[in-house]
Amino acid sequence: MRDIDLFQMALGLTPPWQVSDAQFDPNTKRLDIRIDFPRGSTFTCPKCGQTGIKAYDTQDKSWRHLNFFQHDAYLTARVPRIECNDCGILLVDVPWARPGGSFTLLFEAMILTLAKAMPVKTISEFINEHDTRLWRILHHYVDEARDKADYSDIRNVGMDETSRKRGHNYVSLFVDLDTPKVLFATEGKDASTVERFKQDLTDHNGNPEAIEEMCSDMSPSFISGVEKFFPNAHLTFDKFHIMKVINEAVDEVRRQEQKDRPELFRTRYLWLKNIENLKPSQAETLDELTVKKLNLKTSRAYHIKLNFQELFKQPVEYAEVYLRKWYFWATHSRLEPIKEAAYTIKRHWDGVLQWFHSGVNNGILEGINSVIQAAKARARGYRTTRNIVAIIYLIAGKLNFGLPT
Repeated sequence: MRDIDLFQMALGLTPPWQVSDAQFDPNTKRLDIRIDFPRGSTFTCPKCGQTGIKAYDTQDKSWRHLNFFQHDAYLTARVPRIECNDCGILLVDVPWARPGGSFTLLFEAMILTLAKAMPVKTISEFINEHDTRLWRILHHYVDEARDKADYSDIRNVGMDETSRKRGHNYVSLFVDLDTPKVLFATEGKDASTVERFKQDLTDHNGNPEAIEEMCSDMSPSFISGVEKFFPNAHLTFDKFHIMKVINEAVDEVRRQEQKDRPELFRTRYLWLKNIENLKPSQAETLDELTVKKLNLKTSRAYHIKLNFQELFKQPVEYAEVYLRKWYFWATHSRLEPIKEAAYTIKRHWDGVLQWFHSGVNNGILEGINSVIQAAKARARGYRTTRNIVAIIYLIAGKLNFGLPT
């Protein structure tokens, strides 16, 4: 079999396209494959789809392809221009690359695959291309895939923020809790992010009035945004964030008390972890510290926390009665941090109890957030919000890029 026949099969070219030549330069370690078409071939107008049009003239174009072993490979072709009766003179589309692109579709598919697991800067060094060119590829396919996304069946949405870099730079995430996937990512964490999500949902055939459940932390901005822009949705406060409020109260009691009780030093995580996650030695220490005769305030706060956790095991018909009893206990505990936590629960009463009807939480979103933070750590941050948003959609948006594999 001739080399050009082998390359013809490997590239999957169909008539009228055919490999006419292949040259390898050992000095530059580069393979150049020449693609041409027979005289008299006809083409399709890329704008209106009219077929059977002969070439008007040609232009030489080159694209970088997947490496040939360890060597760079390039495709070069005489790309015809056609004269369409309706659209005028146009350059035809080639099947191995997108219009205006400098890389083949397979090469771009490789970039998207690598970018899910590697920093773009690392990829650029690996393939010897400037990272700006690679970001253009990512933005093109992410934007194109999102334009085609259909949100008409979205009913349950989770909201949370993730940090873009150290400091107070945040990106808000809106996630479909049923799929799960990131629907929308936008800069900031105020109520305007909810408004922008509503607009994006509408732009993708979604119906804001059809959203049944929304889940978030107890952020005032998210609460006001949901009330204003999604008035038909039931708001559930994520139980992991609710427990964070209780845990912070227990930890504050411990920090205040350890000034006079040295046995509490270096015991922080004993009070914050779930009992089943403690090591045997930690569980033994915790047992010693919770005996009644020690009369530790931290121990009392810890038992109030354990009883709050039991709330989520109650049948729906007893949930509010149980919460009212817990609230009375917490507010009469004479532990100021615990009392403040109870008041916080009271202010968000309906959203706490809504969990018993919706059953939704942001555990899925927390998992997505951890993947995003891992990507950010590998890349040592991102220069722009647009770049990190593109990576979020790439790794957690479940977008259909329509590229060959």
